[in-house]
Amino acid sequence: MSESDNTPIAKARATERQLRGLFLAGLEGDTQAYQSFLQALGGNLRAFLRKRLSYACSDIEDIVQEILIAVHNGRHTYEPDQPLTAWTYAIARYKMTDYLRGRYRYDAWNESLEDQQQELFAESDEEAAQARRDVDKLLAQLPDRHRLPIMYVKLQGLSVAEAAQLTGLSESAVKVGIHRGIKALAAKIRGTL
Repeated sequence: MSESDNTPIAKARATERQLRGLFLAGLEGDTQAYQSFLQALGGNLRAFLRKRLSYACSDIEDIVQEILIAVHNGRHTYEPDQPLTAWTYAIARYKMTDYLRGRYRYDAWNESLEDQQQELFAESDEEAAQARRDVDKLLAQLPDRHRLPIMYVKLQGLSVAEAAQLTGLSESAVKVGIHRGIKALAAKIRGTL
């Protein structure tokens, strides 16, 4: 083997000749040659994928198997006057793209909340506490006949009858107090009072 046989182009040509010979023999019915073709192609595909998917080493073998199955199932589409490696690597690129799309979709739909849980819930708790303080400040500006019915019925979820019993107001006075109190709060928020 001369130095020129050690160049990447010379290696690619040698790989093409080897794989093509084994593949064509396999198409002719030589099962041993076809098995050797699949093993040699598998090795080349692993190297191809390791360079491109270094972050997904655990998935490379699955992708290689999918590519080998696709090559096997599509062997009748190979045109003998075309380079075999170009044909197989085109299949490999499609399978790699399918994998990346699937992984992106999976990651997008299955993003762990554990990583973001503290941040998400801390903001939510802080915002809720701030909103509660704001509502308390606004309610403090209302007279009891409006403030208490709103607190009992709207914020605590009691019935009008229960609020009437707690405040000593009639049920209609509770309803009127809620209506007028909400109207007064809206006016305060708009800044018209």
